[in-house]
Amino acid sequence: MRIGILTGGGDAPGLNGVIRAVVRTAHMKFGWEVIGIFDGFEGLLGKTNTKKLAPWNTRGILSRGGTILGTTSRGNPFAFKITERGKQVEKDLSGTAIKNMKKLGIEALIVIGGDGSLNIAHRLAQKGVKVIGVPKTIDNDLRATHITFGFRTAVETATDALDKLHTTAESHHRVIVVEVMGRYAGWIALEAGMAGSADVILIPEIPYDIARVSGKIIERKKACCSSSIVVVSEGARPVGGEMAVLEKDASGYALRFAGIGNTVGEAIRRQTGMDVRVTVLGHVQRGGSPCAYDRILSTRYGVKAVELIAEGKFGHMVSYKPPAVTSVPLEKAIEKLKLVDPDGEVVKAAESIGINFGR
Repeated sequence: MRIGILTGGGDAPGLNGVIRAVVRTAHMKFGWEVIGIFDGFEGLLGKTNTKKLAPWNTRGILSRGGTILGTTSRGNPFAFKITERGKQVEKDLSGTAIKNMKKLGIEALIVIGGDGSLNIAHRLAQKGVKVIGVPKTIDNDLRATHITFGFRTAVETATDALDKLHTTAESHHRVIVVEVMGRYAGWIALEAGMAGSADVILIPEIPYDIARVSGKIIERKKACCSSSIVVVSEGARPVGGEMAVLEKDASGYALRFAGIGNTVGEAIRRQTGMDVRVTVLGHVQRGGSPCAYDRILSTRYGVKAVELIAEGKFGHMVSYKPPAVTSVPLEKAIEKLKLVDPDGEVVKAAESIGINFGR
């Protein structure tokens, strides 16, 4: 058996852990070959870009962030962008990808990615490709699994930043707005905000009223709290408004954001008269060494992916259903995002200790 593996979409701490586990399980347990495909699905288009992976050349990567295979969010083989006669057009090159897999002798493909990459994996499965999906997103927004690797590390990174920002906010009597990642789901903002003692948390699932946010900050100032920390998901939106999006893909999925943190910060400055600073954590949340939890989870996911191939359980995604790592059909994995429940226990707990959600 020769299996291929690729990483698609945004990077996340733990990708290398999955790759390492796939390679070691394939070689040591089953005696199979593994072909690493570079830069997501792009490595299967045009001139292929691959590398044989073995335990010896994947040694020492468990603690490394990023992915040794590279990744991209723009390599959809079903809508691949090329330039023709000076114009950019989209072409379906999925047939090319399938043909190249056959040339490479790849009998099964492991796709590590979020909802976008797993959608592509599902479409390839419908065309006869033997695919296994592995869930990856720091947003933790895949409904079919309890948690995705990379999320815990991102929360730790954001929490550490909040701890540091508290001291400078207090020293200068400032409001500091911290923008974190989270397109449609506010899990990072919610958990990091609670762990980092934020005063306000704004998430996509709860449209915010800026007057209520400013009112909370003014209330704190009157109570002799001269500084405040506001955590904002990049996909947060005001009541009756839209997300601040700069770029969307063909399906309407948000690719780049216009910076909601600055919008919120300026509105707070105007309404409170306080000194406001904005910190955008950005891609620092994706980078760095994965925490111990993500190293273990990514390893378990990689092992399970190879075992699913051995079982012939194609068209499935690895899924963590505590306490076991199991699997779900890809179509179930991508049908709905896992969002924060605005009236759920975690949000209610946050409100009980005085955190404001702008409502």
